[in-house]
Amino acid sequence: MATTLPTPDTRPEDGSGPVPEPRSTVRTLLRLWPYVRPVRARLFTAAFIAVLASCIGLVIPLVLKWMVDGPIADRDPGGVWLGALYLLLLGLAEALLFGFRRWLVARPLSGVEAGMRADLYRHLQRLPVAFHDRWPSGQLLSRGTTDLMLLRMFLAFPLTFLLVNSVTILVGVIIMLVQDWTLGLVVLVPAVPVMVTCLVFEKRYSAASRRAQDQVGDLTTVVEESVLGIRIVKGFGRHRSQARAFHELAGRLRGTELHKARLLATILGIIVTLPELAIGAALVLGCMRVADGTLSAGTLVAFLSTALALRWPVDSIGFLLAMSQEAATATTRYFEVMDAPEEDPGPGAAPPEGASSPRRADGLRFHEVTFRYPDAPPGSPPVLDRVDLHIRPGESMALVGATGSGKTTLTALVPRLHEVTSGRITLDGVDVTAMSREELRARVAVAFEEPTLFSASVGENVLMGAGASGAGSGDLERALQVAQADFVHALPEGVDTQVGEQGLSLSGGQRQRLALARAVVGRPGFLVLDDPLSALDVHTEAAVEAALRRVLADTTALIVAHRPSTVLLADRVALLSGGRITAVGTHHELLRTHPEYAHLMAGDPAGGQEDPR
Repeated sequence: MATTLPTPDTRPEDGSGPVPEPRSTVRTLLRLWPYVRPVRARLFTAAFIAVLASCIGLVIPLVLKWMVDGPIADRDPGGVWLGALYLLLLGLAEALLFGFRRWLVARPLSGVEAGMRADLYRHLQRLPVAFHDRWPSGQLLSRGTTDLMLLRMFLAFPLTFLLVNSVTILVGVIIMLVQDWTLGLVVLVPAVPVMVTCLVFEKRYSAASRRAQDQVGDLTTVVEESVLGIRIVKGFGRHRSQARAFHELAGRLRGTELHKARLLATILGIIVTLPELAIGAALVLGCMRVADGTLSAGTLVAFLSTALALRWPVDSIGFLLAMSQEAATATTRYFEVMDAPEEDPGPGAAPPEGASSPRRADGLRFHEVTFRYPDAPPGSPPVLDRVDLHIRPGESMALVGATGSGKTTLTALVPRLHEVTSGRITLDGVDVTAMSREELRARVAVAFEEPTLFSASVGENVLMGAGASGAGSGDLERALQVAQADFVHALPEGVDTQVGEQGLSLSGGQRQRLALARAVVGRPGFLVLDDPLSALDVHTEAAVEAALRRVLADTTALIVAHRPSTVLLADRVALLSGGRITAVGTHHELLRTHPEYAHLMAGDPAGGQEDPR
């Protein structure tokens, strides 16, 4: 179940195509500006307050200099108490300003995170099915949770303090140089090796950060698949192999995190050690100058106090750079999804309710339709090859073919879950690409062979098929009757019963009947059913078919069928073989005239072409 993904340096932005050019950290983080812009006033204010608080902290060494060279040297207790009061007030002001800064950024940054998460979810709903076929759900989930949490933390702390600490270091260096330029130059000696170390660290940590966050996504995918497939895991006794796969991925992630820790420890060791050695050298040199009378004791105290006050801004460079790199990686991963092109909504918005474009009654037509999956190997034959098929208005057509012949793919082209490679599909004479997707999917209802239910009530799952038509309780009951889903009334809360994740609290046949009810509840003009009765027992199937015939009498329908009982629902039958429609006729005509069809209806798939799709 584990999914192998491209490595960070080869993963394309949308899962296919050329590798994107790497961006600098600053350029990457600037992509967050549209989300930050609405709260920029509070963020700028918070940054200004943090800079002010930090600069207040640098005034403390100047007060100490005044106290040492003044009241202490003059043995003036009153001056000492006054200096102590100044120090207390400065400390309180610094603490209050930092607390105010925290209050300023907390609420707006939570809003930024919520807005980005909402945009990501909205975008995911509008991406084509082909995108979701390529991307593991765990990778998408990690981008909407872990990555956005990292971005909020970056905006709340590193973004501000990269500026604050830079200003603090600059002001502190100026103060030290003014106090004594000789000692100031001694302290500045480590600046060059520290900057070189930061540049090397940034490149290496960026690659490690990307690798770790991708591995988190892989791990999330494995956990999600194991939970959703727990019945398979337990049924086949595969819990040990799944545990081994999980531990293997977790071990890789652990190794990457340890590599990150070693990189961070290295830069911290350099950033902390070199300035400490420089301060030690300045202390020795300063004491010698105080001893020979060329430097006052107060100046040395002020200088060393300023240097020590700069320890935190300097020491934090490693952490801030690490968090910035993780934020840049999270930004890149977020926009890998956001940059993926959405489905084209169509030439215009859906018409107002009750209004429709003039159309001629022509039913559903496939005109020379060819389809090849975008990720298919070059030169491979298409899944569908110049398919011509006409389903007349009010007619139901059964689509029959061997496993892997392309039946499900053909049905997915009608609501444009996939786009045809060439040719066109028309509804009542109108090309489906000339309609907005909203209008098209309001006219075409679908029921898939593998029914998907959501963590909602039975009624909410069924009424999801009504779209914007606003179906009521009467329509719900009618749809449940058509699908022979009367079992819902025996559930603890009837149609208000929560079915749970994936509807796994229901049997396969019950889920399939609810999916069929969802397809017919909106009284669609066109109905596409992909083997909708495969999980039903013989008696339930017969009852559903009897009710479904009344629905099909007023609907143009395409029904994928594998069993003769389902084929008999249709007026005519189309045989799909080798990606092409090879025969069209009634069930009895094809039984007499077409050996491949007769083999399929007898349960022998001979003559069909296998295709992994």
